[in-house]
Amino acid sequence: MSGDAQPLYDLAPALELMALGLAIALVPLAWVWRKSRGRTPAARLQALLVLTLFLTFDLVLFGAFTRLTDSGLGCPDWPGCYGSASPVGAQAQIAAAQSAMPTGPVTHGKAWVEMVHRYLASSVGVLIIVLTLLVWRERRRARRAGAAAPPGPNPWWLTLTLVWICLQGAFGALTVTMKLFPAIVTLHLLGGVVLLALLCAQAVRMGHLAQGTPRVALAPWLRRALAATLALVTVQVLLGGWVSTNYAVLVCNTFPQCQGAWWPDMAFSEGFALWRPLGVNAEGAPLSFAALTAIHYAHRLAAYAVLAALALLAWALARHGALPQQARWLALLGAAQLATGLSNVVLDWPLAAAVLHTGGAAALIVVLTWALAASRAQPAGEGAVQATAAGTRRPTATEICP
Repeated sequence: MSGDAQPLYDLAPALELMALGLAIALVPLAWVWRKSRGRTPAARLQALLVLTLFLTFDLVLFGAFTRLTDSGLGCPDWPGCYGSASPVGAQAQIAAAQSAMPTGPVTHGKAWVEMVHRYLASSVGVLIIVLTLLVWRERRRARRAGAAAPPGPNPWWLTLTLVWICLQGAFGALTVTMKLFPAIVTLHLLGGVVLLALLCAQAVRMGHLAQGTPRVALAPWLRRALAATLALVTVQVLLGGWVSTNYAVLVCNTFPQCQGAWWPDMAFSEGFALWRPLGVNAEGAPLSFAALTAIHYAHRLAAYAVLAALALLAWALARHGALPQQARWLALLGAAQLATGLSNVVLDWPLAAAVLHTGGAAALIVVLTWALAASRAQPAGEGAVQATAAGTRRPTATEICP
């Protein structure tokens, strides 16, 4: 039985997958509860938020590994694998597909990579459900105790996060059923980094509540620079996802020039026609080399702007004595992104560098969100930038978002 004969949606293993996700999630839940005994509810919630953030970051990395090893269609249906909850129950179908096309999208190894990614996603979903329920419970308890303004994060933010991961699951399903449609795969990557930002902002907020520390007061222009750099990095993540999903990394294998020119032959309108299947243009013809060059070079040109913005922002934060840890992380990650990006170009797209490049982009989103959530705009007349307790001392492990 080949992969083409398999129905795209088979919900038979859905309950088994949910049970597997719950079983995996019980391990970090038990660890947090054991480590947080005797601590305040805010401290326990913050610890669980940080752990969920860490696992979500791992999920983004493993998603990049899944994509870069061409394992996205290792199981050609959703949510299971040939109607089973694991590749063990689909060995005959996978063997038949692999026999028909030994280097095709369906092999035993690729099936396991794809299903492990789904298991991790299910466990993160379970953790976010638990977090949402706990925050609503704490809000209800506080109100019953007569608190006019219950402490803790706004439960609607975690509810939004829960809705967001459900949308991520839908995009994951579409990634499979629409056969790696580039726009869907790129949006799936964007959804992952937005999920990281949502979790990070709430973890920082809970950290301030648990530790009783105020946010750092920044000059309004500096905080606007943080927000602008976050927006710029987000656009660059989209461009990078578009390069990867269209397999355009190796069309320029030299640096700083591309194909021996500073401005090679490019077809931007064809390369950035967004709604089209993989490998073809809007008219259904094979995507031209000039279109692939345009996709690659747009990402490279934007990288110059991103690196300059990161360098200036790290320098400004360090110069004003505000958010020193975040400033160091921005400088370090900017340098790492340059190194891994160059490695992808001149070393023929090695898997480790490609995965780390995606991880670096996700880490930049986290650090910039951390900086925004840990700061506030300085009101007029307040005076010089105030590096408050959260910015002048070395934070504890529970205060650090990444």
